[in-house]
Amino acid sequence: MKILVVEDNPSVSSMLELFFSKEGIEGSFASDGLEGYRMYSEHDYDLLILDWMLPGLDGIALCRKIREQGDAVPIIMLTAKDSESDQVIGFEMGADDYVTKPFSPLTLMARIKAVTRRSLKNGQVQANVIKTRHFQVNQETRAVLKDGEAVQSLTPKEFDLLVFFLQHPKQVFSREQLLEQVWGYQFYGDERTVDVHIKRLRKKIAGGEGLFHTVWGVGYKFEELAD
Repeated sequence: MKILVVEDNPSVSSMLELFFSKEGIEGSFASDGLEGYRMYSEHDYDLLILDWMLPGLDGIALCRKIREQGDAVPIIMLTAKDSESDQVIGFEMGADDYVTKPFSPLTLMARIKAVTRRSLKNGQVQANVIKTRHFQVNQETRAVLKDGEAVQSLTPKEFDLLVFFLQHPKQVFSREQLLEQVWGYQFYGDERTVDVHIKRLRKKIAGGEGLFHTVWGVGYKFEELAD
């Protein structure tokens, strides 16, 4: 596996370089956003890890620039910013996951494996259309229609979460279960990731407040109620 890390903290880069070598990962490192973009443009990587605050070109701008080119390479944001609003910005720009500093290398490795596994799975999906009362979703093209109208601007993980709910209507899932089933890793304390994605789906999908239901003390369920 080839991973590009764009991180301006030498201590973090050195730690990851040592850890990657033990895991058999080929790591490349850039210390600013412009250098990171140049390396990304010149080489093929299986995954990108971007620090939020970078000289030259910050991680969010770099993430957006990559997504605007139509590249679906998995991206993990690595940052000290941990507020819900910051997470929303990261996910809206196309990040697949969000790891806050300080972090455990083992936790980061679990996230790397999870987003890579999801990426491979999505790349192998055959044409498969999900049809429900209000939705039509093509898993191959990742196109979403609600009541015949296109749903725009879903991030990769928002799409995955929507598909999971459509495939499991009326079932109640805890945040931990959603992290494991949709993100592909066991719960490590970032349950707000689920809350942020639910909130964004409710806003982006017309009538979303009446589709994604909070089950207090448990988690969430998806249900298309009769009109």
